[in-house]
Amino acid sequence: MKSYNRTNFFKHTFCVFDEVDPNQLPKEKPDYVSKSKSSYYFTDEGVFRKSNHWGRAANCRWKLISTTYKSQNEIVAFAKWTDFYPNNETEKLYFIRINSDFEPTFHHKYENIFTETDVLRTALETSKRIKLINEVLETGNWSKYIKHTDFEKLEELMLNELLYSNKSFQDIKRELNGKT
Repeated sequence: MKSYNRTNFFKHTFCVFDEVDPNQLPKEKPDYVSKSKSSYYFTDEGVFRKSNHWGRAANCRWKLISTTYKSQNEIVAFAKWTDFYPNNETEKLYFIRINSDFEPTFHHKYENIFTETDVLRTALETSKRIKLINEVLETGNWSKYIKHTDFEKLEELMLNELLYSNKSFQDIKRELNGKT
């Protein structure tokens, strides 16, 4: 697998950054400031990024793990060079997990949590599937025409199919109709 460093980490990569205390910045002056005003501080171990925007950054997908982030608030976060993975729009590199807060999360196949039951999709397919999972988690409208007696069981079955199959939403609903 490709090795990332200060000269190539910003070229078609996926990475999960962890929020850190701004006092952890290794120096006052950044090593690089982007056109969008994000500041980068390089160390031998990785990179600190000080920015008010996360997610898609040019040709990269950079996630932020933070309990305080709100859009347009500046956050300092850190990622090791080994936390960067290749990103492109055509390969099936991504899978979804639902975290303890019942939120679907986007993951890369090279993260240490990938298992054989995870279904890999392209970035676009993964984003679309996350929208469907959010619909299931946030509303009951999707179940309107499915015969069921146990909504929680139906929801669990739907989520499992969305996570661990490539079936369409309509096909899953059709299959579930009458099964619960």
